Amino acid sequence: MKAKNLYCLAALCAGSFAMASTASAQEAFVDEAVTVTEFSCDNTNHYYSNWRNNWFIQIGAGINQPFVERGDGSKASGPVVNRHNMTAVYNFGFGRWFSPYLGFRFNALGGSLHWNNPVASNTRNGWTKANHAQLNLELMWDMCNSIAGVNPNRPVSVIPFVGIGGDYLWRVRDAQQHAAEGTNIYRENGEKKSNNWTLPVTAGIQLRFRLCKYVDFFAEMRASFYGDNWNLCSFGRPVEANVAAVGGFNFNIGGRGWDTFNQCDYMSKIASLNGQVNDLRSQLLACGQEVASLQSQLPCPEPKVQKDCVNAPLMTTVRFDLDSYEILPNEEVNVYNMAEWLKANPKENVVIVGYADKDTGTAEYNMELSKKRADAVASQLVDKYGIDKSRLTVKYDGSDVQPYSTNDWNRIVIFTQK
Repeated sequence: MKAKNLYCLAALCAGSFAMASTASAQEAFVDEAVTVTEFSCDNTNHYYSNWRNNWFIQIGAGINQPFVERGDGSKASGPVVNRHNMTAVYNFGFGRWFSPYLGFRFNALGGSLHWNNPVASNTRNGWTKANHAQLNLELMWDMCNSIAGVNPNRPVSVIPFVGIGGDYLWRVRDAQQHAAEGTNIYRENGEKKSNNWTLPVTAGIQLRFRLCKYVDFFAEMRASFYGDNWNLCSFGRPVEANVAAVGGFNFNIGGRGWDTFNQCDYMSKIASLNGQVNDLRSQLLACGQEVASLQSQLPCPEPKVQKDCVNAPLMTTVRFDLDSYEILPNEEVNVYNMAEWLKANPKENVVIVGYADKDTGTAEYNMELSKKRADAVASQLVDKYGIDKSRLTVKYDGSDVQPYSTNDWNRIVIFTQK
């Protein structure tokens, strides 16, 4: 037997040993395979948006009326001095909705104020006047989205709000323009004050009417609460207030809307991935079992060469599945190697002999099956690799001859030199 003709048999045995050596590692991997954790779905929509979205600018105007120096009608506390003293107020604000339910805004209001002052010299015939400006940071709650569900196209929304900020009052004067005449709060040098800083608390409610995606009309009622010295006059009840009614337009920068996701939408994908994981684990387990089966057959059994082939050395083999003559993908390399050898040795010819396992099927069926196996190998050499058909001799021995002592190894085609 020529040494150069034994390389395929050696490769077959080496491959079997390599597969066996990885069996234990594969089995260990199967044992340590990742377990997929199942979880329930609450079917809740979650809303989010880019930080650039859902900003708004608000411009409006209205009226305000201060409630100051309020008595209870008794001589001790003085008369109720508030009467028809409403004045104009102007409003500007900007903010952002950071969820469909909650938002914030910086809100500025300003204008003039008129009120009756019991310490002024002309209380019966005129008002005390002042200018004021107020800036608040306010938290807004979209009550309709919270109660009736998120709807960016809702025609009417009810939005309560609360806030805190700063208020600056200046040019306090009586009706005859005498500076600080309407005050009873003094500086350290004895002069009456004509300006004041305070920190009011604000609360109110806004009705928002949707005109289009980018513009809303709003109307709101709001009240700011101060200490008794807000208007530089300490008299009557300890808490003073300024009530305003404002209307205007709300401009939504980039429109108003939210992206949503619901984890239940991904349950089918998760179930599919779980199925793939389980399939891969099953395949890995089957591969481990096949490697263990191959390992049990080692070392490679020695083939029994037919008497008429004693002088024809074994070159390589092509194995088949049970009751099949289809060339397996992992066996095609052997056909390729034989084609390359024939191309490299153009004067050499080969005999292709097909066999079948005698433990399955009848002798007649196995003879036909071995013929199909030999023909399949020959056809691939000719059609796929361009080997001249005249260089191939096809034979088939069915299950009458068993080259190997292990029967399931005899589902095979063997090449020999002619």
